[in-house]
Order: sequence, then structure tokens, then C-alpha cells
Amino acid sequence: MLNYFKKDIGIDLGTANSLLYIKERGIVISEPSIAAINNKTGQIVAIGEDAKKMLGRTPAHISVIKPLVNGVISDFEMTQEMLRHFLKKINDNKFFNYYRAVVGVPPNLTEVERKSVEDAVINAGAAKAFLVEEPVAAALGARLPISEAIATMVVDIGGGTTDIAIISMNGSVISKSLKVAGDKFNDDIVRFIRDEFKLLIGEPTAEELKKAVGSAIPLEERLELPIRGRDMGTGLPREIIVKNTQIRAAISRSLRLIVDAIKEVIEKTPPELVGDIYRRGIYICGGGSLLRGIDQLVEKEVLVPVNVIEEPLTAVVRGTGVIAEDIENYSQLFATSLKPLDISI
Repeated sequence: MLNYFKKDIGIDLGTANSLLYIKERGIVISEPSIAAINNKTGQIVAIGEDAKKMLGRTPAHISVIKPLVNGVISDFEMTQEMLRHFLKKINDNKFFNYYRAVVGVPPNLTEVERKSVEDAVINAGAAKAFLVEEPVAAALGARLPISEAIATMVVDIGGGTTDIAIISMNGSVISKSLKVAGDKFNDDIVRFIRDEFKLLIGEPTAEELKKAVGSAIPLEERLELPIRGRDMGTGLPREIIVKNTQIRAAISRSLRLIVDAIKEVIEKTPPELVGDIYRRGIYICGGGSLLRGIDQLVEKEVLVPVNVIEEPLTAVVRGTGVIAEDIENYSQLFATSLKPLDISI
């Protein structure tokens, strides 16, 4: 009887998107981590997909907020409200709900940052919150053999952070998290268009450019996209055509930082585990793994096979879901104060 009322859930609280998994039901929510608030009344106007449509299009009294920045909660109350909104959406039993939540977090969070994630989840309606590092969750979601004494290298390129970890025996041996990921690519594109074309564009347009014509390596096909923005000279609207070579140039420095971080983690890894990585390859996931040719770029630079995890956007939440299905059995995976060797940025 208690199991009917009790639900265990998995949460991927991402900078760009938040996903929820319910035990025995699968992924039930996948929405942008964005909220719109009315500054006059303090009321929340929209959350998730509806709020994303308002990005860069609101009047002065409505603010569109991203409550998570670089994988860390920057607006505690808004994160709490966003989670509460998502939990209400999945609450099909009005009488009683006992949520035990498994939450994916970046590997380098401080104790204070971890506590803020726990508090936000509990205040939103969960009874207990268990934290698991995102690369570990992604590896579990991809059904990789993380419990064995062999190395599994996961690179999770999300919206706010790129998390890199070498996993063996149910834990991270060595990890690194850097604040260069999808949002940084968008910033690079906005800056490039401003400097090169003297045209101001917003983040949604930069995101569209990245998805439509962005690539990490030179492409045989020629891609281009017309975009519109505000001319910096006249202040009037103007349209330009942007080519894939220009977007590649815009994000090349950020891509170089990610590749260098992967090399640095491998350099600090014990030799036996490096042998495993050479044999088994690197697994990449997250929204950034969908950038054309990023796997080929990493493979060429690191000289190790690179595999994109199947359905890379949901790898972390699928991993938290695997744990939520059997929390007692996977309790050794929960992030504790004992941290792996963390390479400072």
C-alpha cells in the first residue's frame, strides 16, 4: 500500500534543461531551466518551455531568469519554485507523496553548493535528496560497466559546465569540471557576430546558429543561415548570411579549452587506467556532444577512440533513474564529502 503513495524520482538539474524520471514510469519532464517573473507583483509568469519563448522578448517589468549558472544554483528561491512546479506536474495522487530524489550534480561542487541543491529539492517537496556526480550518472545511464575495476572515461558537455571523470569501482578516480560548455559557445557566437558584422543578436539566435551551422571540424558540405539583428551603426534591423566556417572560428577557442582539459585529466590518471581508456575509448554525452564533428575533433587530438553515448541529452537523468529504481542497491554511488582527485581549473 505504501508503495502506491511513495515515489522515487531521478532529477537532472541542468543549467540549460531540467529532466525528471519517475520510478517505473521513465522520463516524464524535459524542460528548459528558465523562469519568468513579474517584478511588480513578484509572481512567476512562466516556467520551462513557456519561459524560454520569452527570452529577449519581455517588457521591463518581466525578468526571464536562469536560476542555475555553470551547474550551480545562483537563485535559490527560483530553483525551488521551478522544481516545485515540475513536481506538481507529475503529482497524479493528491493525497500523499513521498519523494526520494536522486539528483545529478557537477563533480567539483563545494559542500555549501551541495547543501543548497539538497535544500532546494527538499523544500520543493521531496522527503530526501541523494546527490550523485553527473559523469557517474551518465555512465550508469549508458549502461557502462562502472562497478568493475576498469576505467570508464566520461565527458559530459552540458549547458553550463563540461564535466570530465575517470570512473572505476563505482566512483570517480579523477575528475575535472570547467565552466566552458554550450552557453559559452553561444556567448562566443554573439561576440563574434558583434565584432565581425557589427550586428547585435540575442542568445536564442546564437543557439539557432550553433545548432544549424555549427561544427567542431571543417565540413565537406557548405552550411549557411540568414539571421537578423540590430545594426550597431544605424540602430536599425539588418539581415546577414552566416557560414559554418565563421561559427567554427567563433567557438574554436572554447573547444580548445575542452580538449586541453581532457588531455590534462588523462595525464593525471594512473597508468593502468590509461591503458583501459586507450582500449575502450572516451564516452561523451550532454547537449554539446551533438555539435557536428566534436567526437572526431577529440579523437584526432587525444588519439583515443571517442563514442557519443546513445541519446546523449538524457544520459544523466537515465542514470539517476536507474538509481531511483533501486536506491538501496546503488547507495555507494552517492556523492559524499570524500571527493576524487580534483584538478583545479
